[in-house]
Amino acid sequence: MNHSLEGIWQPLYAELGGEEAPKMMLEKMEIELTAGQYAVRFGGHTADRGTYTIDADGHLSLHGVDGPNAGKTIPGIFKFAGEALSICYGLGGARPEKFHTGEDPELYLVNYTRKVAGSE
Repeated sequence: MNHSLEGIWQPLYAELGGEEAPKMMLEKMEIELTAGQYAVRFGGHTADRGTYTIDADGHLSLHGVDGPNAGKTIPGIFKFAGEALSICYGLGGARPEKFHTGEDPELYLVNYTRKVAGSE
């Protein structure tokens, strides 16, 4: 089992503030995490990119460089289940405490499956 964030991930399920994202949208999206860089692609075109860090507590933070999140830091939490990865992002700048959005429109939960493994 590869417990590295590195690789290309396809979202299988996503919700924002308790509202499920359409499957058709998820099928066109992917996120690539490589060497501290991230890129979100939609339909093969890069829509958002920047860097990511993991702190000593194992928390993830995205730091937007280009796209709608340029200049923003988005804190998150993550966990693995086999080749699946769950990330809950705090779009409002506060780190989520659990993998559930409830009705909070600033929480974005995504369950990914690994498409391509990254190099270690």
